[in-house]
Amino acid sequence: MPALRVLTLLTLTLPLLWGCGAGRGLTMRGELAGAQHWQGRIYIQGDVVIPPGASLEIDPGSEVLFLPPGADDLYREHPHFPGSELIVRGTLRAEGTKDAPIRFAAADPAAAPGSWGGINLQQSPSASFRFCHFSQADSALHSQESEVYVEDSVFADNLVGIRFHTSRILIENNLLHRNGVAIRFHFGAPVICHNDIRDNDKGFFITAHPRDYHIEGNRIAGNREANIVLGEEVPENVALPRNDWGTTDLEAIAGSFFDGRRVDYLGRIEFLPLAPVARSVEVPRCSR
Repeated sequence: MPALRVLTLLTLTLPLLWGCGAGRGLTMRGELAGAQHWQGRIYIQGDVVIPPGASLEIDPGSEVLFLPPGADDLYREHPHFPGSELIVRGTLRAEGTKDAPIRFAAADPAAAPGSWGGINLQQSPSASFRFCHFSQADSALHSQESEVYVEDSVFADNLVGIRFHTSRILIENNLLHRNGVAIRFHFGAPVICHNDIRDNDKGFFITAHPRDYHIEGNRIAGNREANIVLGEEVPENVALPRNDWGTTDLEAIAGSFFDGRRVDYLGRIEFLPLAPVARSVEVPRCSR
């Protein structure tokens, strides 16, 4: 790591010991300018901002752990969330490997979903996540007017896994399970392919007027309340062909939607033709 980058990092951080045997890490607070390079264990205290023109790169095997925010929770109202957040207005690259994923989680391993706010991308020109593991957030990844790539990652035990609007976003080959909602969006231009979306309360929540979307080749099955929920501002039909719904029983598939089949002012999910059984998703190994 270049000496200047190390110096910049150290001047913006303080060492912290969190819990018995947890080991030391660096605590980030406030706005972080310039080229940031994180490795090892990093703690987020309150709302940490990567401003326009700044960049952040996170090394494989790193842990980014979110502390209770205290007085540093500066942004709480939509489009922000209560709890510590990483707010990215510059660029971010978080690309782990299958054997050394990057983990984003609450600092307390026993914390409930919603214990930290999320990674909040705001007009980011480039953000990429690969082989990452997200847990215990309100909205683990939230994108607004950004360009985002999310691949080969796990979203588990969050209130919402991925949430976005008016973004160009690729979501491919991820596992989203045990969340309140796996993916929530409106507008935007998402490409969502080859993901395993299961065992959430809701698989998809499409809240308003989806446009320019491509969603196919996914396995969307076993979500407790519904596989797909359409919000009040979706009067049009939504085409989701060539996905695997965990069954070929057409009546059972239609029954897994909250759409115009239940409420007459909503559009309907058009789900034919069915995909063959979707390929299994390989996800990073991540233990705590």
